[in-house]
Amino acid sequence: MRKSWFRIIALILAIIITVTICPDSAKAAGKKISFKNEYGVFLSIGPDQMDRFKNYKILVIDVQNDFTKKDISKLKKQGHIVYSYINVGAIENYRDYYTDFEDITLDVYENWPDEKWVDVSQKKWQEFILNKLAKNIIDMGVDGFFVDNTDVYYNYNRDDIYDGLTRILKGLKKKGKVIINGGDTYVSAYLKKNKNLKAILDGVNQESVFSRIIDYENDTFGESEKEDLEYFQEYLAKVKKNKKKVYLLEYTKDKKLKKKIKKYCKKKGYSYYISDSIDLS
Repeated sequence: MRKSWFRIIALILAIIITVTICPDSAKAAGKKISFKNEYGVFLSIGPDQMDRFKNYKILVIDVQNDFTKKDISKLKKQGHIVYSYINVGAIENYRDYYTDFEDITLDVYENWPDEKWVDVSQKKWQEFILNKLAKNIIDMGVDGFFVDNTDVYYNYNRDDIYDGLTRILKGLKKKGKVIINGGDTYVSAYLKKNKNLKAILDGVNQESVFSRIIDYENDTFGESEKEDLEYFQEYLAKVKKNKKKVYLLEYTKDKKLKKKIKKYCKKKGYSYYISDSIDLS
């Protein structure tokens, strides 16, 4: 009997120590944490502004913005689901590996003068993404990847570009969850050919379904054209039908349009983030 009481006392002390030393871990393990917002995309924010993430369950950040493994661990303990940005179809000239792949870049990315499209059919690019960049990112402790610029297939509609993207995405999917940002031309082609999306993604994030960017330099926005709106609504419905998550990333300062976006997403079961700046800061 005495030994049983000793065990109970020891257990109580262990719980008290855990709560005292690691309150975030105890909170995450002990009860379901609720957040005001489901989804947020913060690609220009670094670790010095992590307090801005507190109201968002799913976070999209760029871990290359000086985040550490300790930072990601802290976010996970607070109950966040963390995705990191990874650019597979283009390369920015400020990345420290830019000169290694400048020889396989294509045209300059429209509206983004510091970025060029990459020939994703090149084996050295595929191996860099999968064996180095993606490995470094997933080793930070993130849940998965926010994959940008599969739209390279829209601009360079070739079989070798399609095959290169497919190899990259299948490789990323084996390492963690995958949300493809944009890429509707590629995703639709893959779906038509393979009948399902399970090997390449867990969800898609579509920018500017209801909104459109008028002036990139001055953060001037408007409403999307009816034809574009209808196209993306139909496309996202196909993704959802394949039991994949749908996320919307909209750019607007218009309160009426914000309300319209929120109402639509609630009806469809989509997650959304509305930004008033293109740099997502």
